[in-house]
Amino acid sequence: MTIQPIDERVLIKPVEQEERKVGSIIIPDTAKERPQIGEVVAVGDDVAHEKESKRKLSEIVKVGDKVVYARYGGTEVKIDNVEFLIVSRNDILAVVK
Repeated sequence: MTIQPIDERVLIKPVEQEERKVGSIIIPDTAKERPQIGEVVAVGDDVAHEKESKRKLSEIVKVGDKVVYARYGGTEVKIDNVEFLIVSRNDILAVVK
């Protein structure tokens, strides 16, 4: 199954951060923070802004880019047992280069 976001939304696959240990302390999975970096899987359509001079979404991100997104932004979806996140343009905070 494939999914194509509409309007100015982006489909992101969260990237799991590598686990860090401090001494012999083990942190349970329930206490770990949600990842905030992900890889762009699909980009929605550009929307014309009449009153605003915003750059087009396709100029900012493209498939394969790694982005930083808002911690609690977006909607989680599961497709073929893989977790994805659909976020709006405003929830993307930065592009990782």
